[in-house]
Amino acid sequence: MRGQHILGLEHMVPADIERVLNTAAEMKKVTKQDIKKLSTLRGKAIVNVFFENSTRTRSSFELAGKYLGADVINIAASSSSVAKGESLRDTLLTVQAMGVDAIVMRHSAEGAAQYATRYVKAVVINAGDGAHEHPTQGLLDLLTIRQHHGEIAGKKVAIVGDILHSRVARSNIWGLLKMGAEVHLGGPKTLIPKEMLDLGVTIHHRVEDAIADADVVNVLRIQLERQKKGLFPTPREYARIFGINDERLKLAKKNVLVMHPGPMNRGLEISPDVAYGHYSGIEEQVNNGVAVRMALLTLTLADGEQA
Repeated sequence: MRGQHILGLEHMVPADIERVLNTAAEMKKVTKQDIKKLSTLRGKAIVNVFFENSTRTRSSFELAGKYLGADVINIAASSSSVAKGESLRDTLLTVQAMGVDAIVMRHSAEGAAQYATRYVKAVVINAGDGAHEHPTQGLLDLLTIRQHHGEIAGKKVAIVGDILHSRVARSNIWGLLKMGAEVHLGGPKTLIPKEMLDLGVTIHHRVEDAIADADVVNVLRIQLERQKKGLFPTPREYARIFGINDERLKLAKKNVLVMHPGPMNRGLEISPDVAYGHYSGIEEQVNNGVAVRMALLTLTLADGEQA
């Protein structure tokens, strides 16, 4: 995978997904050590260019690069020349001219990461492009499922919430289907596009049907900033009909894994008891995020004998 751009899971082959997960499992051991430092990417330069706010993704990419020995800098649009009107193309060319080896980019426009590959020679890793994809989140979710259940193939995974606006949902769907899982979507009709059926998933508009006998329940954030469009009556109504709480979770399998990409609206899409309960793998997802990003940086940037 050396030199390969990581733009999404839609076109990533299962063998590469498996390679990333296996490498991440090894990298996770490093994150548990007292001294978290390798020389794998010594001399490499990585730039995180974020045109949207982020806590988990940007921080974990920064830690991943530093744990591997790379030099890492962060550029936020609000404090860069973008705020003065600089175009995306010029920003990319400026970063490229600095001699960086990888650009990790988040942007509000779908296809922005693909666009970046037209102008830079560095490896481009998509950290989220609009409502299109968020491949590293999809990969860390796959790793979390595999660690909890031992395998992904044959598992019923329910993805519940705001599918319409979610890049996380799309990356999860592509990755899960490629790895042999059975994917069920749950939520109001206004938040699940009909074209999702074409991907090979099952759609439910009763959340109880989506999570019945599920091995995994992945709860997506309700993007309240979008709700001026009136996609459901009120937050209280959504929580009452679609929110994942202890009572609804009893419909899933006894060893169910509950996930959430964060940040959470506690009491809306997920109750505090579920978010912090026995079945929650949310903190493990965060830890796995560092391991997955370490794996991707290693596989795409390390010299052959190191990778």
